[in-house]
Amino acid sequence: MAVKIRLARRGRKKKAIYDIVVADARAPRDGRFIEKLGIYNPGTNPASIVLESAKAVDWLLKGAQPTDTARSILQHEGVMLRKHLQVGVNKGAITQEVADARFDEWKESKTDRKASAADSLSQKKDADKQAKLDAERKVNQTRAEAIAKKNTPPAEEVPAEVTDEVSEEAPAEEAAATDAPAEETAE
Repeated sequence: MAVKIRLARRGRKKKAIYDIVVADARAPRDGRFIEKLGIYNPGTNPASIVLESAKAVDWLLKGAQPTDTARSILQHEGVMLRKHLQVGVNKGAITQEVADARFDEWKESKTDRKASAADSLSQKKDADKQAKLDAERKVNQTRAEAIAKKNTPPAEEVPAEVTDEVSEEAPAEEAAATDAPAEETAE
């Protein structure tokens, strides 16, 4: 009997969630399976994966063949590396301690990469949000200026010749006005 590690679809329409299962190759996609290894949800950002890696390594060592998508998920979670290291231990090429140390080193680097990716994603979101707010402020400012311009009455334009004549006559009138109250107070 050929055994496969593959995905079985569940969830509602356009909101798929997949179970990672070990099943007979002849069984239908969503049908009978031998054991459930985990859950894969591509609807989240980043995609969430819950996997029992010890069971997956055990099935791989027994000869179960993963499908392409299941293989990429298993590689992402480090199951394929763990299987590779375990084969080395079984052949006597390395010891179990060395294999565990290599896997822990890989896992730490993977955690660091995930953290930096999450930080860059949050920084990008913040930058996009700030850019949208700045654009909205500019639009609001131009609207406010347009409304203010519309609501202010237009200034009456006086020809230049009239303003020159008025400015020459104004000092004479001011002098006459200041002389008149002085005369009234003297009387």
